[in-house]
Amino acid sequence: MAERRSPPLDAGSRAWALAATMVCLLPLLLQLPGQAGAGIGGLALLVAAVSWRYRVPGWLRLLLALALIGLVLSTSRFVFGRDTGCAMLAAMLAIKPVELFTLRDGRSLLGFALFAPFATFLLDQGPLSLALGLGGAVLALAALLRLAELESGDPAGNGAAARRQLATVGRLMAVGLPLALTAFWLFPRIGTPLWGVPERAVARPGLSDSMTPGEWIDLLADDSPALRVQFHGAVPTREQMYWRGPVLVHYDGRSWTRADWLAGLPPAESERGSPVWEYDVEVEPTDRRHVVALELPLDAPEGVRLAHDYSMGAERPLSSLRRWRMRSAPPRTLEPELGPMLRGMALRLPEGFNPRAVALARQWRLEAGDDDGAIIERMLDWIRGDFAYTLATPLPGRHAVDEFLFEQQQGFCEHYSSAFVVLMRAAGIPARVVTGYVGGYYNRFGDYWVVRRMDAHAWAEVWFEGRGWVRVDPTAAVAPERIYDTIEDLPPGAFESLVRMRPVLDFGDWMRRGWNDFMLGFDAARQQRLLQPFGIDRLSPQQLIVLFAALGGLALAWMLWLVARGERERDPVLRAWRRLGRRYARLGLGREAHEPAGRWVSRVLAARPGATRLAALSARFERWRYADGGGDADSARALARDLRAHRPDRTPAPENSR
Repeated sequence: MAERRSPPLDAGSRAWALAATMVCLLPLLLQLPGQAGAGIGGLALLVAAVSWRYRVPGWLRLLLALALIGLVLSTSRFVFGRDTGCAMLAAMLAIKPVELFTLRDGRSLLGFALFAPFATFLLDQGPLSLALGLGGAVLALAALLRLAELESGDPAGNGAAARRQLATVGRLMAVGLPLALTAFWLFPRIGTPLWGVPERAVARPGLSDSMTPGEWIDLLADDSPALRVQFHGAVPTREQMYWRGPVLVHYDGRSWTRADWLAGLPPAESERGSPVWEYDVEVEPTDRRHVVALELPLDAPEGVRLAHDYSMGAERPLSSLRRWRMRSAPPRTLEPELGPMLRGMALRLPEGFNPRAVALARQWRLEAGDDDGAIIERMLDWIRGDFAYTLATPLPGRHAVDEFLFEQQQGFCEHYSSAFVVLMRAAGIPARVVTGYVGGYYNRFGDYWVVRRMDAHAWAEVWFEGRGWVRVDPTAAVAPERIYDTIEDLPPGAFESLVRMRPVLDFGDWMRRGWNDFMLGFDAARQQRLLQPFGIDRLSPQQLIVLFAALGGLALAWMLWLVARGERERDPVLRAWRRLGRRYARLGLGREAHEPAGRWVSRVLAARPGATRLAALSARFERWRYADGGGDADSARALARDLRAHRPDRTPAPENSR
């Protein structure tokens, strides 16, 4: 038996399918790296335009698919992960329209397109991604409904039909909304995903376990939020807002790395000053484990480890938004006694690197004697007098510190902190590099502080006898305005448009924070406290399951009632006509589904000769249904009323007529 060929798509249905596909693809493209997203988006538009007019040959489709696979894999450096898979999905969806010609092709394209909004949520769960993904899903479902009507032979081409299709999809979504909300609020949550999600092939911008001068350019150009902080009580000045991250001690002549084994040691001895800052910190996802805190944290929150050097690390990668309550206080002393092994590690320099810097440091030591403070101040005076701040720096050579100190004399925080610590170590002063963030800007709408990724910073710590580790920020010596800058600090007339947009930006960020708190921050702990306003302090998992089952059952019953109600005939005349047929069915004379009205009436009259009223109603119904095009509203209401009022004649037919 030959397979039936799928009918061709009309121009309107093709346009609907293409538009729905593009809207589904858009939120996924926005989460891909900039060049990859723009390239795939441009390719999707080009393919849609070409395939609208021409059939692309099979060999060219295959070649295009292979080229895209190679491009995506090379861009991700052949590392497979969430972003690689999502980029591959976007690329394949971009070229799928080359096959859009028949009804089957349309269904295939739209079914594939529906994967894109859901893949977006693997990368981002923000309100914009939700809105765009929801819009794409609605259009795709409406387009599928249009294809179903096309296959059934119903006309589907005008604006009224499009509005009706969208309204139908909206009603279906509204029917399922109570069950979806019940599942979100009450389905028992667990601490880890039900299935393993591979790490992203390209990590999101954030702090790392290493620092190489010149490699923070992308991070320093990213103005997206890294964390949001809301203080309870005392608020530090902006100059005190040093958000401590990884502490780097090992230097190989080019890069600084941390000593992982220090994370297993208890926090170093310290004495805290005042005030004590108490605050909530909300950390944006980075897929890494680094947690920052205001110097110095008093303790570690649940799920976070406090290392010997007071850096903090989460037990699991920060692949989703996390929120903690923390306490910090400025240190009076930090590790006032330094053991021989830790001292040696804080003085170690690789052989054969930066000979000019080493020689200069040794000369300063001879001239300063035992006065470590004089050496530090001399270095800071040199920076203030001869150096400049810039992000436009050449790639470092073998003797990176020598090149920076004696030739370039300009750079940013990585260069200054690295050169400062090398010079201190060469002079016999224990020193190390600390990375993190500095500063922040205040959001008046939400009464909280925003620390951006571009606020990433590196500074130095030097060790003094009796005081321990003391922060020294050489970058602040050359460009303090770069460390603590905000929009308010800009000179008059600078970036006036940005200043005018500040309230809008602040309001947008406040809305995003509200979304994070309301949706993304709804975890298992908050779920268990869901009924506190009703006097129930905590829900056990068993109680949650019972409550979910009860409300889920009610939601399902509501859905079934709405569906059953929607299945009723909406036209009052048709509804009254079908009810009339059910009345006669009680006498064994019901109308069959395939039976025309005239033939049914003849059969009823043969059994019940007195059913002349039914014959008159049937004639009126046939004229209304087939001859009058629906007639006027008054005649339709009168017919429906008469049909509802009619009752079967129960007088049986005479014996001789049977």
